[in-house]
Formats: sequence, C-alpha cells, structure tokens
Amino acid sequence: MLNPLNLTLAQASAAIAARELSPVELVDAALARIGAREPEINAFVSVWEDAARQQALEAERDIQHGRYRGPLHGIPIALKDLFDVAGQPTTASSRVRDGHLAEANSAVTDALLRGGAILLGKTHLHEFAFGLTTPQTRNPLDPQRTPGGSSGGSAAAVAYGGAWAAMGTDTGGSIRVPAALCGLVGFKPTYGLVSRHGTMPLAWSLDHAGPMARTVEDVGLLLQAVMGFDARDPASRTPPASFDTNAQSNVHGLRVGIPRNYYFDHVAEPVAAAVRRATAHLEQQGAVLVEVDIPLADYLIPTQWGLMVAEAATVHAKDIRQSASLYGDDVRSLLEAGQLLPAGDYLKAQRARGLIAKRWSSLFSDIDVLLAPTVPQTAARLEQDTFDWDDGSQESVSEAYVRLCAPANVTGLPALTVPFGKDHQGLPVGVQIMGKAFDDAKVLQVGRAIEQPLSPT
Repeated sequence: MLNPLNLTLAQASAAIAARELSPVELVDAALARIGAREPEINAFVSVWEDAARQQALEAERDIQHGRYRGPLHGIPIALKDLFDVAGQPTTASSRVRDGHLAEANSAVTDALLRGGAILLGKTHLHEFAFGLTTPQTRNPLDPQRTPGGSSGGSAAAVAYGGAWAAMGTDTGGSIRVPAALCGLVGFKPTYGLVSRHGTMPLAWSLDHAGPMARTVEDVGLLLQAVMGFDARDPASRTPPASFDTNAQSNVHGLRVGIPRNYYFDHVAEPVAAAVRRATAHLEQQGAVLVEVDIPLADYLIPTQWGLMVAEAATVHAKDIRQSASLYGDDVRSLLEAGQLLPAGDYLKAQRARGLIAKRWSSLFSDIDVLLAPTVPQTAARLEQDTFDWDDGSQESVSEAYVRLCAPANVTGLPALTVPFGKDHQGLPVGVQIMGKAFDDAKVLQVGRAIEQPLSPT
C-alpha cells in the first residue's frame, strides 16, 4: 500500500490520476503529520482542516467523473501568509494585521484553485517578510536551528511532510534561503513571470512569488500552474511560447559559469565543497565549465538594501506612524531607517541596478547558467546572531544569508536552490543555479541534472 508521505508531488499526482490514491488520503496524511509536528515546529499560522477535507472530497468526486484538472488536482499545498485567500486573514505574521480579512483571492491562490490544488492553510514568515530567520518557527531537521526566512513556515511545513509543496515570496532570498536550510528545492522565477496581485508586498521592484517542494520536477509543476501574464501586476510579463518547466535533465554542451569572485568569499568549507562536487557532477554529464568574474560585486548588497529599505518604508508609511509599537523591534528599526533614506540615494540605487543588470546580461552572453552556493553557511542555531569567519571577521546571520541570494533579486534573474550533500553536522547544503531572464526552464533543467544520482567514483 502506498504511504502518501513518502511520495513526491509528481508521484502523488500520478497515483491520483491513475486512481491508485485518493486526495482524501493525502489530506488525512498531511493533517496527521501537522498534528504531530506543529506543537514543536510551529510552521502554520492557520490550518483549514474542515475546508481541506471538503476540497479533497470534491476533488475525489471530480476525478472519478472524469473531470481531472491536471497535476495539482487533489494535492495539498500551503501558502505563505502574504497571499490573500478570500474570507481569510492575511496576517504577514504581524500584530499590525490583526483583524484583517482578505476580500478576494490573490492571483496565485486563484491559479492553484483552478488547478484543483487543496489549500491546507497559511504558514508563518519573518514579520512582513523583512528578515531571513522566521524566529517563531523551528527547523524540522533540527528544532534547535532556524528554518531560514522569510518563507520559513512554508519550508518547514514541506520539510516535515505537512504539505507536498508551498508557495513563498523572495525579495532577497526568502524562498531560496529556507529551502536550502530545510533540504528542499526552492525557485525564484524571473521577475514578472508569476503575478504578485493580492500578495502583501515588501519591496515592489524586488518581490517575486515562487514555489518550494521536494524535487525540481515538483517545483516545475507548481510553476507551470501559477505563471502567466496578469494585467493587475504592473511587472507581469508573458512567458515565452516555448516555455516548458518539465524539460529533461540533459546538460551536454551547456556552458556552466563558475564564479572566480564574490560567491566563494566567506563561505564555509562544507558548502564550498558541495558546490565543487556539484560542478564535477555536471561536468561528468557533459556540461562545459567556464570560469567567470562577477561584475560590480561590491555594489550588489548596497543596491539591494538601498532599494528594499526605501520601498518597504513606503509600503508601511501609514502603519509605522500609527502603530509602530505593534511591529517587532527588528522590523520597526529597518522601516524607520528606510524613512530617513534620502530620495537621491534611492535613485542612485535604481541607477546602480540598471548598470548591474546590463553587466550581468553581458555575463550571460558567455554562459547558459551560473553555479554557486545558495547560502554561505547551513542552518544557524536559534540563539545564534553571527557567523565567525576564518579571517577573524564576524557577519550577522541575516547578512550572511542574504549575501549570495540578493544578486538574483537585483537583476530579476531566475534562481533555483537544490539540496546537494550535507555538512559535518548532517545539515543540508543548497546549491544555487541562476540563468538568463525567462530562461527559467533551463535553470530547472540544470537543477534536475544535479539531482541525478552520482556515478560511482
């Protein structure tokens, strides 16, 4: 008999389509796991048990009558609590949003429901997505460690088996960081590929919505369901006509860029070693390795912060004036700092972003994808504030986690994290693949190649 919790999304989907597995069984298994793990992990803000069971019964009935909607039909999925669901609160894990009820669904919510997905509930995040640790949630792989953030609840829920996939948002690594720390696949699509309509913003020029799941194939199935043009999102773009998220894993002849600078500065050796092994793994499959220099590296993080802090302060301008005491100390400090940022500095950051994007476009004229670490360290302990580096320097946990992810937000390029090996403590390491704008399918293709079993040495 199939154990639903052992199945990937793609495997569960195939079993449902073949009527070997019922959506009711999937929901029951997920809810049982949630009941067992939530007291310790606290991934969910809310769990919609009755509604999920009703959706499962309806999905089972539709499938039995030949009304199969596709690979997400009957699959339990969780939503980061920034996505509106009509009639439900969107709390953003903040007291500021107490009493809020969404009037309509987000574009992502509607896309999932059209595909027949079952919405299990909302997951915790670092307050308003303005942080990289999700302090109220614990890492299911080691509850004494952070799950990462800001989409930490989404990653934790999938990692312990409370959902087969989850949707998150990514402004400076907020999908990729928790996915890497929890041993999952996480994908930040090209800017504009997935509509953010009905999603609480952090910084509008950096925000992306995207999926996390157990495998690259699973992420591709979710992306296929939620991407597409939406006139309600000013940044929305139409995907290329040839876009195929289910591309095979053949990487023969593909040019893989290996950074000479930036991406291996202040990186723990187990993380760097995992990337080296992933590089060799791709070369073994026929990929061509090309060493590259990362352009304007010293300007990447200042540009990220110059944009994000200013835009977030604008989003929260009214609430921070009226309800400052309801914000957490860390988020309130960042928002208040953003209010003091001169407009000229924000404009300089926008100009710098334009230069960075142009230089990165030139970088990708010589390569198909860039391979790098996702984060420089694995999951930090809950009480840990800094990482100590071999040269005697220290770096805050949040600054370390954002450093290698932010370039893909500044440039808007697609970026995927795939688990590849573990450190000496048994914690997962994430390998990051970045690609050209709207070349998301190729990024997923390389991710699937990395997932292929290693050949004997």
